[in-house]
Amino acid sequence: EVQLVESGGGLVQAGGSLRLSCLVSGITLDDYGIGWFRQAPGKEREGVSCESGRDGSALYGDSVKGRFTMSSDNAKNTVYLQMNNLKPEDTAVYYCAATEVYQKYYCSEIEYDYWGLGTQVTVSS
Repeated sequence: EVQLVESGGGLVQAGGSLRLSCLVSGITLDDYGIGWFRQAPGKEREGVSCESGRDGSALYGDSVKGRFTMSSDNAKNTVYLQMNNLKPEDTAVYYCAATEVYQKYYCSEIEYDYWGLGTQVTVSS
């Protein structure tokens, strides 16, 4: 059974940092690309960051470029999303997801087969 479990969310003040983790089981990170998505209340889910190749390269949404960094520890089957200089507009439920198709241009959620349940990130002003 494939499972993705997010953790690390919470409440933080604007300008602060959080690191989200996505623990993956049932598949290996060698064979799947991971993406991070978020959904704010009343808004559609959007791609935040996603792996674009086996070399660790990643794509980032325009709103998080320069502030968020994606990394992975394949030995731990865990992917991280380091979020710095957080803004109130970053408030959302953050999800990680897995796909066999590395994303080339943008993080397309329809390409992802497996999803976690999400972790809440709230940024206060």
